Amino acid sequence: MAFRIAARRRGPTRITFEEQLTAAPVERREHHVRRIALPSHWADYDFLISATVRWYPFDTSDDDPVLNPAGLAVEAVLDRARAITEWREPGRVSLVQHELSGALSRMRPDSTGHLQAMAENVTLTLHEQDQERLDRLAGVRKDKAVWEHQRTYEQSKRKYLGEDVLKDTGSAVVWWLSKNDDQVEKTVADLGLLARLASAANDTDVPDRLRDLVPGLGGEEESQGTPFEPVPTAADHLADGLIALDFPDGDPRRAMLAKQLAEVIRTQDLHETADDVMRRFGPRATFTADAADPPPDSPDAGSGTTLTSWPREEDDGR
Repeated sequence: MAFRIAARRRGPTRITFEEQLTAAPVERREHHVRRIALPSHWADYDFLISATVRWYPFDTSDDDPVLNPAGLAVEAVLDRARAITEWREPGRVSLVQHELSGALSRMRPDSTGHLQAMAENVTLTLHEQDQERLDRLAGVRKDKAVWEHQRTYEQSKRKYLGEDVLKDTGSAVVWWLSKNDDQVEKTVADLGLLARLASAANDTDVPDRLRDLVPGLGGEEESQGTPFEPVPTAADHLADGLIALDFPDGDPRRAMLAKQLAEVIRTQDLHETADDVMRRFGPRATFTADAADPPPDSPDAGSGTTLTSWPREEDDGR
């Protein structure tokens, strides 16, 4: 009741609202770009850049308005990025991304002088196919490096065996002493076998001064031999030498050592002797029965037997 009485005393009043003045709309000063191609130091391998471009306009007169400040800002940022990427290799894409993030993080004026521009949230990638190619190339380079090291090691080992260890019987004796902890008696007992091994490695006959140490090559036995007795070959000498070195039949090291000696012999252009050694000691073909049927156009189709052979030494076309 009190409120009603007070309202009647005041009489009707008109409520007015002051006009609200709104601020001018703020100009949007950022633009997102996605997967823009930039050249790299390798032809046909482009970087793909994505970023948020920001800019700040300079004061310009009404006579020279900037109709598309976003276009100027994007162009300025891409020019700065291209100046870096065109000298970088695509295989270092993550490193180049961090380099661009630092280089584009500062406001710098564009070439027209209308605004300053920078970029944030920079990401750099490659096309998926290009990344796969780079990964394959890296794998090939690594495999090649390993293969070259292995080849260098094998060449060094062959050179060591052919030009040092088995250069002659004396070198073989010294090597055998070092391997057997200076066991003189054992080395003396093996002189004939070492002479054969050195002769086989160099494809030469056992020296006359050592022939008495080799069973079957003594003076009397040789003079009384019949013409039908086979002349020992380099492979025969090698077989005796391998047995003396405790490499019995079936030992996989026999084939490995025979291969190395054959390669040493080939360096002397004695390819027939090397082939004879490989035929006798190299890996042999194996037959597997009840194997899967070969393709219809295979020569072994319908035979029921699969022939598996190990690769043999190349004969250099001879």
